[in-house]
Amino acid sequence: MRVALFVTCVNDALYPRTGRAVVTLLERLGVEVAFPAAQTCCGQPQYNTGYRRETEPLVRRYDMAFADYDYVVTPSGSCAAMVRDNYPRIGRKAAAEGRGSGLATAAARSVPKTYELTEFLVDVLGVTDVGAYFPHSVTYHPTCHGLRMLGLGDRPRRLLEAVRGLELRELPGAEECCGFGGTFAVKNAAVSSAMGEDKVRAITGTGAAAVCTVDNSCLMHIGGTLSRQGSEVHPLHLAEILASTEEEPWV
Repeated sequence: MRVALFVTCVNDALYPRTGRAVVTLLERLGVEVAFPAAQTCCGQPQYNTGYRRETEPLVRRYDMAFADYDYVVTPSGSCAAMVRDNYPRIGRKAAAEGRGSGLATAAARSVPKTYELTEFLVDVLGVTDVGAYFPHSVTYHPTCHGLRMLGLGDRPRRLLEAVRGLELRELPGAEECCGFGGTFAVKNAAVSSAMGEDKVRAITGTGAAAVCTVDNSCLMHIGGTLSRQGSEVHPLHLAEILASTEEEPWV
């Protein structure tokens, strides 16, 4: 099994601990993980802002960077959804415009091998108990891309429920958007902030010590709101919780 880590821009620039946590976790489960240095952005910011043509070289780049691997694992529901849901659309559009089928072929190679972390753990490795230990109360926010585009369902919850010492607390209105939405937060800052405040109100109401997600982009928005309110709730990516053990606490 040849497995590559697609770390994503946000994690590479702002949350490198998450990438390291993924490697620690997978290696503990017996998976050898590579990190192709040729990887760059998946193109989500460009595509979501309407720059489809400018996204096309990144589709080809992704295909090239991960060509030698059976699986590409990413700790980002939104970036996994970009590859799986939007790459085929970009390829079909390019072919319809008479610019060849190469882009569609690149997309077709990339889609079936790309997995969000919890999908890979549950569906490919067939595990929910990863040997983690995290003696704290946690609430889980299902991010929009993971929930609606990838259909992650209860995979993240099943993984959290198997963590020794962890008390999982229900989040009221869990399926409501946190307000980040990528460029939405830039274009509609006031609405985004209000949605973030609603989400944080629900999070703090659980009394949990930490909130976790499968997307650090959403966690950045939630964490920023928590910080501005002076909250002691700790924002964590799910991978960091799963990488934590009694012998080697990650947090």
